[in-house]
Amino acid sequence: MDDASKKLEQAGIHCIPVPTPFSIGDVNAYLIEDDPLTLVDSGPASTEALEALEFGLGMLGYSVADLELLLVTHHHVDHLGLTHRIASVSGAEIACLDGLVAYAAAFEANAAADDAFAAELMLLHGVAADTVAVLQHVAALTRKWGTEFSGARALADQDVMTFERRSLRVIHAPGHSSTDTIFLDDESGIVIAGDHLLANVSSNALMSPDRTSVGPDGAFPRRLALVQYVSSLQATRRIDATVVAGGHGPPMSDHRALIDSRLDHHEVRAGAVLAILRQRRRSAHEIAEVMWGRVAVTQAFLTLSEVLGHLDLLKRDGLAEEVSLPDGTREFVAR
Repeated sequence: MDDASKKLEQAGIHCIPVPTPFSIGDVNAYLIEDDPLTLVDSGPASTEALEALEFGLGMLGYSVADLELLLVTHHHVDHLGLTHRIASVSGAEIACLDGLVAYAAAFEANAAADDAFAAELMLLHGVAADTVAVLQHVAALTRKWGTEFSGARALADQDVMTFERRSLRVIHAPGHSSTDTIFLDDESGIVIAGDHLLANVSSNALMSPDRTSVGPDGAFPRRLALVQYVSSLQATRRIDATVVAGGHGPPMSDHRALIDSRLDHHEVRAGAVLAILRQRRRSAHEIAEVMWGRVAVTQAFLTLSEVLGHLDLLKRDGLAEEVSLPDGTREFVAR
């Protein structure tokens, strides 16, 4: 066991790997042995995930029925899918960021609206209609791994949750998703980070509607996901963390070095996007095709999110401009 894992165990925080149907692999649920007995994230809504969670709890001497508090780091299905079922069995209280409370109370409708937004965004930025139709079908199937829950306690940024043997500070860290939340024990320096920071992969800042504002057309505008994410990473870098426990992969002991590498990556990637634009004006999807080839079709939304995020950084710095074409689609030019 590495030092970071030992520190978690010594603090009474136990990682329970839960299988997912996604390429990222297992999601980490964390049992906090304290009063109340707390589970952070739950895994997708599947029998396999529930069995793995029950097994992991059993190895620690507990059952699902023993849980008293459920914390949720963000609204993606591999993190909240089992929340409602666990709460129904155990009677545990659910607590999560205030924006996540509203999202989860109408999960199916909100997730469907996000998928419709993604489809419109792909069409706007050059993805072929037949590709979009296939990805919409896949997205509809993916939504089934998540479920609604209601009656959750709403947490606000910088709230402090008091347990018998520790306190956790709630920090809203948008980027990977709009509801990303990390839980910081200021005394020990342990951070439970969800997908905000992962050891083995750079979290994708996924495009989604900004539900905190309404555009002139009455619709939600696009969230500047990567701009938000960079800002959130910079804030996390300032935390005196001893261990960061991510939602996938092993825990991290040098979060500042990792964050520096992530920020450097985004700077280099933005430079690559700018170099492509300097050749000629292109749509965001055309840029993705130059960078990733066929992957830009099979994973069109992920690659489009990546490119749009770096274009947002370039636009922020005055290095690129978005142009609306007569058919309503968009291209970008270097400045």
